[in-house]
Amino acid sequence: MAVDQIRDAVNKLSETLAGAPGGAGKDTTATATLRDGLAFEVSGPRGKVQTDMPAAIGEAAAGLPPAWLLRAALASCTASVIAMRAASLGVKLDTLEVSVDSESNIRGMLGLDEKISAGLGGLRMQVRIGAANADVDQLREIVRWGDAHSPIACTLRAGGGSRLDVEVV
Repeated sequence: MAVDQIRDAVNKLSETLAGAPGGAGKDTTATATLRDGLAFEVSGPRGKVQTDMPAAIGEAAAGLPPAWLLRAALASCTASVIAMRAASLGVKLDTLEVSVDSESNIRGMLGLDEKISAGLGGLRMQVRIGAANADVDQLREIVRWGDAHSPIACTLRAGGGSRLDVEVV
């Protein structure tokens, strides 16, 4: 989709919502259904994904690990909002790559030490962005804006800390 099409769609939706206070709605449900052992089928209105735990926990690792899906959701959601913001400002991105990594201690998930959290720690998002028609400061601001308005990033920040690294290329 061209930058102009995205900009026009974002502007039209923004104008529509500006006249309708509230704007909150229920998101679609994701349902995880046990298939075998620790393998699940997660379904929603637009498709299905298979999850499974790593072989170290005795599974076949036949699907995507759930924690990876969280990182994938953060990366893709934030990338989408960054791209929307760039388009709304007339910036044609040549490069946009968002990577998310984290650290975890399986001892927390297994309950071996109650002082160790089962949560992902050190959540870090790194953004590589480039555009011929924007300067470094404008690209950094687009990334900051995207991070501040990404529903997944905002949700994760509300429950704990996260970090954003920006690499302009």
